[in-house]
Amino acid sequence: MHELSIAYSLVEMASRAAEDAGVTRVAAVHLRLGALAGVVKESLLFSYDVATEGTILAGSRLEIEEVPVALYCAACAAVSTLDTIQSFRCPRCGRPSSDVRQGRELELISLEVLDEQPAYS
Repeated sequence: MHELSIAYSLVEMASRAAEDAGVTRVAAVHLRLGALAGVVKESLLFSYDVATEGTILAGSRLEIEEVPVALYCAACAAVSTLDTIQSFRCPRCGRPSSDVRQGRELELISLEVLDEQPAYS
């Protein structure tokens, strides 16, 4: 299950970014995950909970934006999103294409932080 290794790397990057920004508590980590990234979303979500234990990300959510595969078709001169990754053919004209323009992402997009400002009376 390489998702655990990915989760630990994600937690390390997010923790470093939070610490650099002076943040002590993170509510959520936002990630873009492409259909061709080779990562099982459910396994990553489970692994994330394990990897955050004992860190400033403990108790935070992993929010995953799933990114579909998009191909460029030279015949149509257009980028189109595939309905399935079973066939790398242009949805418009049916010609095969290997020019993937989207769908390989595994990107840490942002951190959602908890505001810990003291309340004044």
